[in-house]
Parts: sequence; C-alpha cells; structure tokens
Amino acid sequence: MGYSIGKWVDEGGTGQYNLLEVETRNMKGPRSFDPSGIPLHDDNQTIVMERIYLDKADSNILRDEITTIDHALTRPWTVIKNYRRYRNSIWIESICSEANPHVRIGKENYMMSADGYLMPAKKDQAPPDLRYFNQQKK
Repeated sequence: MGYSIGKWVDEGGTGQYNLLEVETRNMKGPRSFDPSGIPLHDDNQTIVMERIYLDKADSNILRDEITTIDHALTRPWTVIKNYRRYRNSIWIESICSEANPHVRIGKENYMMSADGYLMPAKKDQAPPDLRYFNQQKK
C-alpha cells in the first residue's frame, strides 16, 4: 500500500496522450523486494516509478517500465513487463495485496488511504452519505 500519483503525457507532441507516468511512495513496511524475500530498506523511503505505454511497432503490446529506488539497493533497479492484448478474449486481473482496504457504503465503493482517511475510488465520486454513520449529538 502506498500513495500513487500519475500523469498522462503527450510524448510526441501529437495532441494525443500516449504515456502514463506513475510515482508511488509512502508504502507500508516492512516489505520484500520480490517473492524471493529479499527485504527492502526498513526506512520505508522506497520510490517506485512506472512508465506505461503501447508499443510503437505493435499496439497490441502494452509495456510497463518499473523502476525501484531503495536504500537497500546499490542503484535503481528497472524491469520491463510486457502485456499482449488478445482482441477476442476477456482479461481479468486481480491484485489482492495486503490490507487492500475497499470500503462499501450503501451502493458506493470507497478506499481507505495509507494515512487512514476515507477517499473516493473513482473520479468525481460524491462523499459518503452520513446517514450510514452513527453520529453523536453534542
């Protein structure tokens, strides 16, 4: 769990956004680097930067360049993950990370932020209806 900020970029100046850059910080520790169990530094200052874009030669390939910066590493580490689109099939990706705090209030889905606050799960989502909360009279 961390705090991610992303932005769309028009990389070629064509007027079309073709690159998503995402930076994630403030991840909950302790954490391991990968399934091997190699630990990341216990100062919890890890930064993960991603560049997500369609391949210029084949628009059915999505590339995700992931760079991890951490004091447990001697230098930034980058990996590129490739995803192939199959136009006549359905994809379902499920990420069930630890403490992935989805909160359902009424018919709306919200998330709990890393600092413990309720936040919207989608753009322009209205705040939760207060009648679902027990309010004390002063």
